Amino acid sequence: MASRRTLRLKTREQRELEHYRDHDARPYVRERCSALLRIAAGETAHAVARQGVLKPRDPDTLYDWLHVYEEEGVAGLLAHQQGGDRRRVLRGGRRGERGIAGDPACGTG
Repeated sequence: MASRRTLRLKTREQRELEHYRDHDARPYVRERCSALLRIAAGETAHAVARQGVLKPRDPDTLYDWLHVYEEEGVAGLLAHQQGGDRRRVLRGGRRGERGIAGDPACGTG
């Protein structure tokens, strides 16, 4: 059986996440901070993914956010904008069709 992922926050870390949740101009940052605060409050990441964020998410997405936060802190949440590797892979196919000069994936570089 898989172990339940939890998040323990120090007071300073909680206040920092609350600040970004309440005041950041970027919706994705507010959503991620809100989700992490709910996980830290004892909710499961799976439940938060399904009901506790801006729109339903794949639970793996929240586990990714949790991993990024544990490794890099809030700076990681700010730096890793939505889409990730999956978006680059999807764009790669379209980029290849356009033949952008200098792109090794297109064979034109």
